[in-house]
Amino acid sequence: MPITFAIIKERKNPPDRRVVFSPEKCKEVIKQFPEARIIVEASDIRIFPDEAYAKAGVEVMDDVSEADVLLGVKEVPVDALIPNKKYFFFSHTIKKQPYNRKLLKAILHKNIEMYDHETIVNADKHRLIGFGYYAGLVGAYNGFRGLGLRDKLFVLPKVETLPDLKAVKDELDKITIPNIKIILSGTGKVARGAKEILDHLKIREVSDADYLSKDFKGPVYCLIDVSEYNKRKDGGEFNKDEFYEEPSKYESDFMKYAKVSDVFFTGHFYGNGAPFFFTRDDAKRSDFKINFVADITCDVDGPIASTIRSSTIENPFYGYDPKTESETTFDAPGAITVMAVDNLPCELPKDASEGFGDMFLDNVIPAFFNGDKDGILQRARITTEDGKLTPRFAYLQEYVEIAD
Repeated sequence: MPITFAIIKERKNPPDRRVVFSPEKCKEVIKQFPEARIIVEASDIRIFPDEAYAKAGVEVMDDVSEADVLLGVKEVPVDALIPNKKYFFFSHTIKKQPYNRKLLKAILHKNIEMYDHETIVNADKHRLIGFGYYAGLVGAYNGFRGLGLRDKLFVLPKVETLPDLKAVKDELDKITIPNIKIILSGTGKVARGAKEILDHLKIREVSDADYLSKDFKGPVYCLIDVSEYNKRKDGGEFNKDEFYEEPSKYESDFMKYAKVSDVFFTGHFYGNGAPFFFTRDDAKRSDFKINFVADITCDVDGPIASTIRSSTIENPFYGYDPKTESETTFDAPGAITVMAVDNLPCELPKDASEGFGDMFLDNVIPAFFNGDKDGILQRARITTEDGKLTPRFAYLQEYVEIAD
């Protein structure tokens, strides 16, 4: 049965130039799935102009309400939601975010089948699509850009002024990193992106044991996962499954890294109830050595005490004064410099969109034409066509019933 997909205009401010499918990827979709039709809602902000879609043979129109499935990136404003449709976008509702409660209520009221990009997972609950890799790339670059500005070492241009990832790496080739120790947390796509930047700069990766016990003549970094920066409260052996199921049995063991690190790049996933990496009291300690945090994961008032707010692409850096527990200038003496931009992939819209399109075509589009044999759509669906939450997301019922 033919299905019409629409690439919708991004309406959220600040403007987001990313898109689910590039013009080239649209052609690939049609070639692989002849029953698929793609239309594009006209937009003057998208990284790929309307003319590029038209040239690729994709129809561009002002009204896409004839589509069956609407594909976006950021939240769709309530008044722009078309009733009785299937939607894909990042809704930022599944963690009961208060600022989007009205959006989820409207989705239910308008009998929309909602699929959140974050909820597209395989049978093992591993996410299949996302922009994390690009967040890692841009976040690490921004970390070095901030370090260069603060310590007057070098000047790197903003990523948003550069055309693509190759240009980003070309700029990094022009700088020299001082003799610093960098800790990188995480094992997923965000950490992989950040690691790619560290490796491109030819910063040496060292083992956990060496990092904690040795001094080095050049810059080094150490990649750590949950078992290395958390420990059981009773002194027993770390168990990853137990950690995710019962994080209250664990406490942070990050301080051993904070004592020997200059810079901290975050690439971890932080689950509710997990121990904080470091607290405000930890940051006050005389042996707390970290003075720059590129908080790529950006959980405000969460596991990284210095992240007291998110920052912006326009003004990515601020300072955290551990003594007063308050914000100061990014280069203030004694402050921890913080980079906490929460929409990093927006700075690299072309590469991020192309990579996202690859994942969406590989993992999601086939499910529409193979009877969803792998359960991709079933697992990802948050709301039904008759205005109800699906069983998997029934925990959101109380959230939507709260009066605004």
